[in-house]
Amino acid sequence: MRIGVVKEIKDRENRVALTPAGALDLVEAGHEVNIEENAGIGSGFSDDEYRENGANIVTTESAWDTDLILKVKEPQETEYRHLRDNILFTYLHLAGVTDTLTKALIKARTTAIAYETVENKAGRFPLLAPMSAIAGNMAAQFGAWFLARFNGGKGIQLGRMLTRRHGKVMVIGDGTVGQHAALTADGMGADVLLFGRNRNKFLELKKNELNDISFVESNNENIAGHVKNVDLLIGAVLQPGDRAPHVVSEEMVKTMQAGSVIVDVSIDQGGCIETSRPTTHSDPVFTCHDVIHYCVTNMPGAYPRTATIALTEQTLPYIHKLANNSLHCFEKDPGFARGVNVYQGFITCEPVAKALGLESQYKPFAIVEAA
Repeated sequence: MRIGVVKEIKDRENRVALTPAGALDLVEAGHEVNIEENAGIGSGFSDDEYRENGANIVTTESAWDTDLILKVKEPQETEYRHLRDNILFTYLHLAGVTDTLTKALIKARTTAIAYETVENKAGRFPLLAPMSAIAGNMAAQFGAWFLARFNGGKGIQLGRMLTRRHGKVMVIGDGTVGQHAALTADGMGADVLLFGRNRNKFLELKKNELNDISFVESNNENIAGHVKNVDLLIGAVLQPGDRAPHVVSEEMVKTMQAGSVIVDVSIDQGGCIETSRPTTHSDPVFTCHDVIHYCVTNMPGAYPRTATIALTEQTLPYIHKLANNSLHCFEKDPGFARGVNVYQGFITCEPVAKALGLESQYKPFAIVEAA
């Protein structure tokens, strides 16, 4: 199969969808790998490294004109003209954005496979996990940075001074993002509250690493009661394929202390804080009701080398399945098939269709022979 890896153009997005080692692995399996010129530069991978590993360095148009397109982030509007009837494998987060991209994919009859909805046999999301871990770590780190007074924050340092903890962090969501955010904030020395709905899950986590973190049942009453006293609020709510629910209302945000910080990691799925709106690495924060909001939609792009290596490790087995068997690989892997969001001019992920109000465009995914 002809595989294309395109250069990311989203604001300060320096990740690339495939490492040189990953390219070599595919070439040795008999596939043609075409890397857009300078696609790996931001992650520290030169064109020469890809060439030495058997890949071709090509133009933008040639990278897109292949059977299987590998990306990191969703196509930007200027890239829609490249979409056609081939396979696109990337993070899509269609429910969290406008319907413009979804309609472009439908029109082009692209088979669009979203990393974030691919499931393994355990029902987990292996292609989302590495980026969630990085984003969770970043949420605590960047939240701490914007608490600094010279950044407009209230001037509270998250950290242990001698034997006393300083700063209060509230994490809503106990998945991969939430756990990493809580562990990082705890490691800094802050008091950490982790909100979730499954106490048994928390008790299991507590046996391992979360010994100093307090669990709070996630409901409106508890969130409203605690949010007014925290320095850093991290939103880490996930509903696979669907738009994130607003678990923190605008009225709750109004009760927060001036100079507090919100990091909404759920923003690529629409955000779980009502006052959130998407921001970029170039312009990462805004202030609403005297509370600083950090809502960057591609957080792991700040650490592209780490992120690219971690992503390739997880995606490469799935890329091999697609390259070897095309769409027929889904017949033996229903969890992988759940990654298909758009196929043959229809939305095949029901939560996406409902979130965008495009139910008439929904059709359950089924492999059919090409006419």
